[in-house]
Amino acid sequence: MADEVKLGIIGTGQIGKMHLHKYRQVPGAKMVAACDIDEKEVRRVAAEYGIPHVFTDFRELLAMDEIVAVDVCLHNNFHAPMSIAAMQAGKHVYCEKPLAGSYVDAERMVHQSRELDRMLSMQLGSLFSKETFAAKRLIDEGHLGRPYYAKSSYYRRRGRPFVDGYGTSSFVQKATAAGGALFDMGVYHIGQMLYLLGNPDVLTISGTTHQETDMYEERRRESKYDVEELAVALVRLGGGITFSLEEAWAVHLGGTDGSKLAGSKGGLTLSPFALHTTIGDMEMDGTFDLGSAMTRWLRVFPETAAYQGSQDHWVAALLGKVDLLPTAAVGLNTMLISEGIYLSMELGREVTPDEVRKHSVSTALDL
Repeated sequence: MADEVKLGIIGTGQIGKMHLHKYRQVPGAKMVAACDIDEKEVRRVAAEYGIPHVFTDFRELLAMDEIVAVDVCLHNNFHAPMSIAAMQAGKHVYCEKPLAGSYVDAERMVHQSRELDRMLSMQLGSLFSKETFAAKRLIDEGHLGRPYYAKSSYYRRRGRPFVDGYGTSSFVQKATAAGGALFDMGVYHIGQMLYLLGNPDVLTISGTTHQETDMYEERRRESKYDVEELAVALVRLGGGITFSLEEAWAVHLGGTDGSKLAGSKGGLTLSPFALHTTIGDMEMDGTFDLGSAMTRWLRVFPETAAYQGSQDHWVAALLGKVDLLPTAAVGLNTMLISEGIYLSMELGREVTPDEVRKHSVSTALDL
């Protein structure tokens, strides 16, 4: 078993820099090449992180035989074409979320991964939180019984990219981002719930999106803002599970009650983490010391270290230390739900996965 894997990164903007900072802390990760169309910036970043090979043409990076895997840190509508090109070049791919800008593009990525026998993983940090780790253990041990209801919920009071002072206008344009709050944040919370539920089949989707909150008019004009700031939906999942979700970049409310999961024997609130059940015919709400539990698990079960972060897990999987979690499959189902919400809003009714697949149009941009 190798103890080091050589990596390349494509895209050294805001997200790429975050990934590079994390790789510094991941044992076994050796970043050997970086690529970005901004030559001055990619050279500056490469110098800062000690990356020896620098490119402005991704094809040159992909031609490097020593690189085992690449990290794709581009805007959403570049994810599919770049990831597919990398897999066709023989590389495994770790892609920033969401998986792609449309369901059909995400589906192509997953199919290529299977056909070419390349590992494909999506950055889904919510799967590696202490809360998710603990919830998975409680579910697997049967403490919730049969799950039948889940809720994914997260609000920002006023946190839209660019128009509220964070990030660039590329985050709020369909031409580059394809979607708004759903693609930017919803993927974390929807994906977390789907993973804990075992990624069941999606049966129907009914949803709405909104863009109502005032913004600085100059920023509105500059940004060409044309994505949603709020999405709400009711989704029926296989196994008799009802899934409700709400995701907001901006909303005039005091907060959300967070994500929850209910089963026949017990339920979970993910933040603050709590178990709700009945013992001795008495309702009980239990809290946990997740910090001390995680410290003990790390000491007793060394493989736990491979689940402390998305990139930690990716590198461990590349080194053959653990099996790769199905982040790509979860990401594909998340795309199905998100695009289903858009289609449901457009048609004014509940929609099926088959309808989403029929209406899905590629948003991939030429490389």
